[in-house]
Amino acid sequence: MDSFWAVCLVLMTGAWLIAVDTTSPEDTPHAPYSDGEKTIALAIGIGYAVVVAFRRRFPERMLLFAGALGVVQVVLDSTPGPANFAMLVVIFTVAAGDVPWASRLALVGAAVAPVVNQVRWPASGETVVEQTVGLAFLTVPFLLAWVLGDSLRTRRAYYAQLEERAARLERERETQSRIAVAAERARIARELHDVVAHNVSVMVVQADGAAYVLDSAPQQAKDALTTISGTGRQALAEMRRLLGVLRTGDPGAGSEYVPQPGVEQLAELIEQVRGAGLTVSFEVAGSPRELPSSIELAAYRIVQEALTNTRKHGGPEAGASVRLTYADGELQVLVEDDGRGSLPELYEEGGADGQGHGLIGMRERVGMTGGELDAGPRPGGGFRVRAVLPLKTAA
Repeated sequence: MDSFWAVCLVLMTGAWLIAVDTTSPEDTPHAPYSDGEKTIALAIGIGYAVVVAFRRRFPERMLLFAGALGVVQVVLDSTPGPANFAMLVVIFTVAAGDVPWASRLALVGAAVAPVVNQVRWPASGETVVEQTVGLAFLTVPFLLAWVLGDSLRTRRAYYAQLEERAARLERERETQSRIAVAAERARIARELHDVVAHNVSVMVVQADGAAYVLDSAPQQAKDALTTISGTGRQALAEMRRLLGVLRTGDPGAGSEYVPQPGVEQLAELIEQVRGAGLTVSFEVAGSPRELPSSIELAAYRIVQEALTNTRKHGGPEAGASVRLTYADGELQVLVEDDGRGSLPELYEEGGADGQGHGLIGMRERVGMTGGELDAGPRPGGGFRVRAVLPLKTAA
């Protein structure tokens, strides 16, 4: 397209030279008339056509080239013609670009070119006022070309900024979505682990005991099967609650969910563990009070997982103690056992040993509440889990 307009500019220059050749000198006193002057004017017109043709590819170079052509015109006294329209075009192009020095140079050229034209080729017979008005009318197109180009540059920069901001927001939304999905998966994984590990552990212990005394003590076997049935139902109820997290859009599904367990359910949990054959003592110190639901759930799951680990790793003769302490601004959970303890790889570095993720879940729960967790062997044998959960005003 630029090449097309360049050709048009050359044709307009040729037509202008032909028109000048048929005009009397009185009507155009400053027009070139000799063959040499016409050749110079045509060459300058072709030069300006080159400026138009390459203005997008080499805008800064074409600006300097157009300025050089203007100087040649002044030196050779070649009267401005249609080809000088290329100056407006290149000023607009450079002002619309992103090169500050070129834009400033174009602005200077837009202000100086009309003055040079008025001084070098003054109109005869005009008063000072008429010359001033003519200079103003000649200056307006040059400055308007620069203003339009600069406005286009500003608009492009604004749109580019909007696009970049939209892309950044989209990336941030995707990142936040991935973080939210990962956090939700981790939360569901913790809940599944706590529910499955504890209840299945109780069921396995009761099933083994029932098989052992099935012939010698049928009533004990029957009691063990009853415990297995109750534990299974409890596990199913909690599983329904967890599945409800994944079915938030299922109408009416919420009526089947059970409440989140808390410190009030610890007594039931400990009775269940005692029924599975583990001796457990339970003590509450301080003044019980209303707790945030996240603290209650964390305390319950910590005790549940610690007692499950005692059954799994403490040995057949192990006993455990649970102490819940309501202190000023915090809830302390202490679970100790006198069993054979645990291998270091089961509790060091979060317990990521491939055999379970209980301690990882504990640390994540405590970390979300801003608390502290200490888990490891205790002096004199056995294992200790101590958690400090900071309390907030319950809503």
